[in-house]
Amino acid sequence: MRSKRLTYILSVMVILFCVTGYCHAQTLSAFDHISHDRRFSASNYCIYPDTLVLRQTPPPAGKRPFYLSHYGRHGSRYLSNRKGYDIPYRMLFKADSLGKLTPLGQHVKHQLELIIEDSEGRWGDLSELGKQQHRGIARRMMIRFPEIFEGKARIDAKSTVVNRCILSMGSAIQGMVSKNPKLIVKMDASTHDMWYMNHQDKGLRDSMMNSAAKKAYQEYSGCREHNPKLMSLLFNDSVYVKEQVDEVWLNYYLLKTALIQQNTRMGSLIDYLDLFTYEDIHQYWQKENAWWYFMYGPSLLNGGKQPYTQRCLLRKMIEEADSCILLRKPGAQLRFGHETIILPLTCLLELNHFGYQTLRLEELEEQGWWACKVFPMASNIQFVFYRENPFDEDVLVKVLLNEEEATLPVKSDIAPYYKWSDVRQYYLNKIDAYENNKE
Repeated sequence: MRSKRLTYILSVMVILFCVTGYCHAQTLSAFDHISHDRRFSASNYCIYPDTLVLRQTPPPAGKRPFYLSHYGRHGSRYLSNRKGYDIPYRMLFKADSLGKLTPLGQHVKHQLELIIEDSEGRWGDLSELGKQQHRGIARRMMIRFPEIFEGKARIDAKSTVVNRCILSMGSAIQGMVSKNPKLIVKMDASTHDMWYMNHQDKGLRDSMMNSAAKKAYQEYSGCREHNPKLMSLLFNDSVYVKEQVDEVWLNYYLLKTALIQQNTRMGSLIDYLDLFTYEDIHQYWQKENAWWYFMYGPSLLNGGKQPYTQRCLLRKMIEEADSCILLRKPGAQLRFGHETIILPLTCLLELNHFGYQTLRLEELEEQGWWACKVFPMASNIQFVFYRENPFDEDVLVKVLLNEEEATLPVKSDIAPYYKWSDVRQYYLNKIDAYENNKE
C-alpha cells in the first residue's frame, strides 16, 4: 500500500513539473526532439510550431499593452532554386542510365522527379502553409493584446522586396482585418527601406568563414558527413559509388530535399526520409546548427561580431519605438523579412541564451544554442510595450521570441517585463561601442 501511495505521489509530482513547462524544456536533447519528430532537424526549413502553449505573465498592476513592434520571417516556402534538387537528381539519373540503381534507388529518383515537377515555377515562393502561419500569428497578436488592436488602430507594415515576404505581410494583414475591419492599415515594400530591413555588411560578411572558422567547421563536420548505408541502399555497385558518386553531397542534399517538403503539399507524399536513421538526421542537424553559428551567430572563431549586421535594424526599431511612445494610440509596426535577419538580430539582442559565445562547437548543443528554435518559417520577434495611460513615462516592454516570453540581458525585478529606458540604453550603448570601435 505504501509503495502504491509513493508511486502515486511521485506521478503527481512529475505531472506538475511537466505542466509548468520545465520538464520538456530542461530534459529533452536535440536527439530526443528528432526522435520524436524528424522534422525538427530541418534547421531553417523547420515549420512554425503548431503546438504553442502561450503562457502570459501578468503585467505589473495598472500596466496595459499599447504598442507592438515586430520583425518576422516569411512563412513556409518552396526551395529557393532547383540546384538543391538537381545535384542529387543528376547523380541518380546518371546511375540509373548505367543500370547502377537498386529498385529503391529508382524509387527515390522518381520521388525527386515529382518534387521538381511540383516546385517548377515556384522557386522560393510562399506556400499555402506559409500564408496560414502568418494569418494565425497575426490573429493571436490581436487576441493576446486586444488593447493595441481595438477600434481604428493603425498598423504600419513593411516588407523586404522579395515576393514571399510581401505575401507574408499581406497574409498577416488579412488575418488582422478579418478580426477587425476598422483597422487603418498601411503596407509598403520598397528598396528605400532595405538599408535596415535587409542590411548587408560586406566587411562582416567577408569574415564569416575565415581560416580559423573554416578549419574548425571542417573538423567538426568531417566525421558527420558520410553515410555508407545509404549508398548501399541506393546503388548496386560499390565500385561505381566510389569512383562516380559524391557521397557527401548526395547524402546531404537528399536529406535536405526530404526535410523541406514539410513546407509544401509534397510533405505527405514523400517517404524516402525513412532511409535515414535518427543518428543520420541528428548529425545533419549538428552540421547545420554549427554552420549557422558561424555565419550569423556570435562565434568567437570569426570574431564574435556577426550579429552586428543587424545594428541598423535594431537602432531603427528603437528610434521608431521612441516616436510611437509619444502617441496616444500608436498601434503596431510590423516588418517582414528573412531568417538571415532574425537569427543575428536574436543574437544581437541576446534573447534567452542566444548571445552565447564559445570556441568549441561541441558545446553548442549541450548549451541549448539551437538555431532551429529561433528561425523556423514565420519566426518572429515581438516587442510589446506597456503603460498605465498616455501620460505614464514609466514604460515597460517585454519581448516574445516566436510568441514565447524571452529573457533580456538587462536587470529587472519584474522580468519578463523590463523598463524601456533600461532596455533602449543597453542596446544603444552596445551598438555605439561596436561602431566607435570599428572606426
